[in-house]
Amino acid sequence: MTRTRRSARRRTLRIRSLLGIGLIALLVAVVAPLGYRSMQSPAGSAAPATSPASDSPASPGASGAEDAAPPERERVGPVDEGDGVVPDGTTVFDDGIAAVAELDAGLLTALREAATEASAYGVDFRVNSGWRSPAYQEQLLREAIGKYGSEEEAARWVATPETSPHVSGDAVDIGESDAQTWLFEHGAAYGLCPVYRNEPWHYELRADAVGSRCPPMYADPTQDPRMQS
Repeated sequence: MTRTRRSARRRTLRIRSLLGIGLIALLVAVVAPLGYRSMQSPAGSAAPATSPASDSPASPGASGAEDAAPPERERVGPVDEGDGVVPDGTTVFDDGIAAVAELDAGLLTALREAATEASAYGVDFRVNSGWRSPAYQEQLLREAIGKYGSEEEAARWVATPETSPHVSGDAVDIGESDAQTWLFEHGAAYGLCPVYRNEPWHYELRADAVGSRCPPMYADPTQDPRMQS
């Protein structure tokens, strides 16, 4: 056999040997993981159970343990001018606005007399709030509870529908600071008096103050005996 033929035969044997080794390696790569899985999970065994529900985060509201919302006295729909909502620019002379027209007659007369005199000094009496319906007052109270965090704190600013002088038509909130100042200085002459130190815009009629002085103010509505009923 010539040297060339022997060399060719060796190359052929080497190629076959390499192919055989590669085939064996491939079989090992495929079969080994199957054998490992078989060792970890014997045939016929059930799949691993999932974690108990108590171990997983509960969806909102599922446990019922969340804080309850404050109780509502009464659910009301949207309020409007008919409930006492005041449009911008309203004055004490606007009879077409319920918040003004539904005020107590004596209070409204005193306000208009005072406003007429104040206008000579360039002071206008703009109304931020006057008469309110019980539904409007209830809405304002709920909003105040949400804003201040408790009924006790909200009571310093908003009365209940049962006790509010706005609902009875006996109170008005004057919007402009110059009008508030004018009334503070001259309002007693008309029986118009500030009632709460924390609400310099809130005025009510005190007929016995005419020709005299307004009574001392309360710190806030929680000090007013009328609010205790």
